[in-house]
Amino acid sequence: MAKAQNAELVFVPLGGVGEIGMNFALYGYGPPSAREWIVVDVGVTFPDAAHPGVDLILPDTRFIEENLAGLRGIIITHAHEDHYGALLDIWPKLKAPVWMTPFSAGLLDAKRQGEQGAPKKIPVTIYRAGETFTVGPFSIEAIPVAHSIPEPMSLAITSPAGTVIHTGDWKIDPEPTIGPKTDEARFRAYGDKGVLALVCDSTNALREGESPSEVAVGEGLRGVIQSAVGRVAVTTFSSNVGRIVSIAKAARDAGRQCLVLGRSLKRVIDVAGELGYMDGLPEFIAEEDFGFIPRENLVIICTGSQGEALAALAKLSRDEMKSVSLTAGDTVVFSSRTIPGNEKAILEIKNRLIDLGIKIIEDGDALVHVSGHPRRSELRRMYEWVRPQIGVPVHGEAAHLVAQGSLMSTSGIGQVAQVRDGDMLRLAPGPATIIDQVPFGRIYKDGRLIGTDQAMGIRDRRKLSFAGHVAVNVVLDDKYELAGDPDLVAIGVAEADARGENMEDLMLDAAVGAVDSIPRQRRKDLDLVQEAVRRAVRGAAHEAGGKKPLGTGFVTRGGNMQ
Repeated sequence: MAKAQNAELVFVPLGGVGEIGMNFALYGYGPPSAREWIVVDVGVTFPDAAHPGVDLILPDTRFIEENLAGLRGIIITHAHEDHYGALLDIWPKLKAPVWMTPFSAGLLDAKRQGEQGAPKKIPVTIYRAGETFTVGPFSIEAIPVAHSIPEPMSLAITSPAGTVIHTGDWKIDPEPTIGPKTDEARFRAYGDKGVLALVCDSTNALREGESPSEVAVGEGLRGVIQSAVGRVAVTTFSSNVGRIVSIAKAARDAGRQCLVLGRSLKRVIDVAGELGYMDGLPEFIAEEDFGFIPRENLVIICTGSQGEALAALAKLSRDEMKSVSLTAGDTVVFSSRTIPGNEKAILEIKNRLIDLGIKIIEDGDALVHVSGHPRRSELRRMYEWVRPQIGVPVHGEAAHLVAQGSLMSTSGIGQVAQVRDGDMLRLAPGPATIIDQVPFGRIYKDGRLIGTDQAMGIRDRRKLSFAGHVAVNVVLDDKYELAGDPDLVAIGVAEADARGENMEDLMLDAAVGAVDSIPRQRRKDLDLVQEAVRRAVRGAAHEAGGKKPLGTGFVTRGGNMQ
């Protein structure tokens, strides 16, 4: 590769750096006026109570949309939602070729077929572990790593400015259930040749030691299932094929049959089965056969580990499933970690299950889950293999990024660059330096629509959930006098104040008083009347109840509504 004049190598995260999830990274090479770009991962994050009605949260990609002429491709490291989940929604804006592994491509296709309004076709090129492919000015080698999903890859991204190792999600697992081990030899080989920068997963940078193996988790699950008296339901992340295999094997070894509940789980299992990852396992039983299987002979694998209200576990806790139920004496195993923000929803489900007489087992009770991310000892080993000039912590909140940055420094990495979403980090030439800030942020998927929180009305929804809404209609006659009592509709507003006075009556009196306070000649300005009524109604609600609802005013005169 020839080095272009004035060429720079830059790294620009638009998501996933300073937060968990929504990973979206850009690498650019070339002179500032003519950079060529690649995208690594296009992930989502998930809404919480602060985002009423929102389905998904996506990265704001305005920056690369304004530089589409230089975009050469999109590379997906693996098929976790926080790394590929926004692709169907964002690809129509970018329309760039996509590189994915067979499993990621299979999941994308299954997802596309089941999602209304998804692109009819996305141009996907399949890559496999160990292969090298070229995208624009970059030569990219896919290095296999261990993680909690089939076919996760680190990327060795080489340009005339040097090689960057983009780890993606990884860990060191001596006994992974599915897939190869993390390829120490390839990382060492790059370290021997010289690595410019290591852009590295920070998720577990606060935890000492090494992550246990997935095989050890399988043994823990086997012990729990064998000792259980009734049914055992195990909930886990639907994309964790290795964990699904571990559960199925543990059930088989305990003489139990397996039932799968949850659309996303079934979709993943179908794709994994087509690629041979489920070979050697007994067939899963159908929901209709649930009633014919003795309690002590059944294991249920289900969605809902994060407290999702419509997932299978939540429905089981509410006894809302048509053919399947849990009863006193059964056991529910949470084979997962709690994603920050989901604690309350998960606790509600646990409490409902406990009220049903069901035993709860989680990671603190037995080895039923292990993270797919590296702890500090594993991070140190990666540094020893790669020996980069520059360390760039990514994939984490501020505490994780700072912790890994400190670990990098004490482990001998000469330059450590602390970046956040929107920073443009120049990796070469010269020392690693933040040279610019680019637009970044969040956009929201709401039904079939995508836009900012303001465009989607999310800000107003938050206000509505806090204080409610009042709509009032005032009718004026030809002389600009009130033609009758105003019409008022209040939603989400208290019925009465502390003295027992009807709240709607108080607001109606305020609306009438507002009109009466305006000189008749000025009432010809219907906009003035409308705003006065709106303000008066909100003020009356605030004075009586302490909260100011959203308000909408209408003024009608002579058959016209203002």
